[in-house]
Amino acid sequence: MAQAWKCAGLRWAADGPVLTWVGGRRSALVRGKRVAFGVAEGGVRTCVGARGHACPVRAGVSGRSTGARCEECARLDRAHSVAADTMADDPRPYHVYLAWFGPGLVKVGITAYERGSARLLEQGAVCFSWLGCGPLMAARRTEELLRAALGVPDRIPYAHKRAVRDALPESEAERAAEIAGLHARAVALGGWPEALTPEPFRGVDHAGVFGIAGAERGSAAVAEVAELVAGGAIGGELVAAAGPDLHLATERGVVVLDTRLMTGWELVSAGGEPCAVPLREIRRAPGVQDGLF
Repeated sequence: MAQAWKCAGLRWAADGPVLTWVGGRRSALVRGKRVAFGVAEGGVRTCVGARGHACPVRAGVSGRSTGARCEECARLDRAHSVAADTMADDPRPYHVYLAWFGPGLVKVGITAYERGSARLLEQGAVCFSWLGCGPLMAARRTEELLRAALGVPDRIPYAHKRAVRDALPESEAERAAEIAGLHARAVALGGWPEALTPEPFRGVDHAGVFGIAGAERGSAAVAEVAELVAGGAIGGELVAAAGPDLHLATERGVVVLDTRLMTGWELVSAGGEPCAVPLREIRRAPGVQDGLF
């Protein structure tokens, strides 16, 4: 029987995306190389647990879940996260940022200063700029100020990001224009917490890192993986990677695989098997060509 590995998710390292596996193994993802794996017949997806602890009942989870956690583990994981506002005494400094994912898709968020731009790469931010830096609660109040005063959301669904990814402006200046304008409006607002130190606009562009702009841009994606299933397999040339998404050139066209769907499964190496997992059409934003569909 082929060796099976349990995926622990995708991480962004300084030199690009890396798939991590339970037990410490890491697989660097290089554009132009083939990525292929399958789920063994009879395989079952199980909860990945919470905060580094295994699920006590090894509960089964839906193949369509991007969290791969049972209800109880999901509750415990969120209860101890920064997003839940249960860590008010966290002494670490935090960055407030504006991130752009495509035309009309801008969000505000916070990330620990020590993480640098890793959080932005993980979210698939095409470009971003810091707004300021300070204690956690000052950063959180600034985030809320922008949401209330400028109507900037703190979350954008991944489906919306994928819908515009193949129709981005060509130049870095065009891609940065929207957050540059919002940065100026944000700085002009009154009511910033005194503990937060503002930072000037400096646009950082990830389109080249992701492989979704310029000469490196490949064919538009035609579909996304809806879920992995027992006995299913997918393989193709890696043509781009953004956030948790891998863009794979398969015999059915370029297919987007959200690597969060891989966690909780026991996966095995696959060879030249066809793309044999449930797919769904990528819903394009208005005015974006629908590719092969």
